[in-house]
Amino acid sequence: MSGPLAIEGRHALVTGGGSGVGRAVALALAEAGIAVTICGRRKPALDAVASENAGIRAIAADVTDEAAMVALYQQAEAARGPIDIVVANAGMAGSAPAARTTLADWQKTLAVNLTGAFLTVKPALAGMAARKAGRIVFVASVAGLKGYAYVAPYVAAKHGVVGLMRALAAENAKTGVTVNAVCPGFVETDMLEESVSRIVEKTSRSAEETRAALIATNPQARFIQPQEVAAAVLWLCSQSAGSITGQAISVSGGETW
Repeated sequence: MSGPLAIEGRHALVTGGGSGVGRAVALALAEAGIAVTICGRRKPALDAVASENAGIRAIAADVTDEAAMVALYQQAEAARGPIDIVVANAGMAGSAPAARTTLADWQKTLAVNLTGAFLTVKPALAGMAARKAGRIVFVASVAGLKGYAYVAPYVAAKHGVVGLMRALAAENAKTGVTVNAVCPGFVETDMLEESVSRIVEKTSRSAEETRAALIATNPQARFIQPQEVAAAVLWLCSQSAGSITGQAISVSGGETW
């Protein structure tokens, strides 16, 4: 690909690549000519995504396991060269009033969403700095920019991801490595449907009422589509975004600024 994107021939890692936003990001990068390695814990789902584009390869790995992530990098880079782009997308969410949130639920949510994001990018940092080039994109959430009731661990974790992004951007500003976050609102994915099901189970609302209430948080009155998030990630990985670093970009239809 020529022109302002100019990103063909690079190697990208996308975590949580087996569904939803991760799948959309992996396909968008592969279609731009990038070699994409996807990871997640469910190998069949990863293989299904890899079957959609020959430029995608799948490796099962748990982002909360440091040794597994180091091994993932070793395997992926031995096969396809240094990783130039990291998209830390893996995440999970639960819901409960803070007073009824268990320590185990708190720790699990932070382990996947925050510690997992750190362990995803840590193996790439030294190599990117030495090469004076690289792109790191965290898929955070509008929950990293504002508060939501009944998801305190998730909000805390995503605020932490935005803070981690800003710290890494400051560390790497002189190296040619950019570090940013995209912060989507409610995205129409399986994860959203799981959230709807939990709300229905715990309240008197129907699925239709629940979806309407979530849509109402978006001034455009709709759910964000995975491809819209992928487009923002693709641009941040491009040559045109070389001066963009340390930014938390809201993809939310105006819910946050």
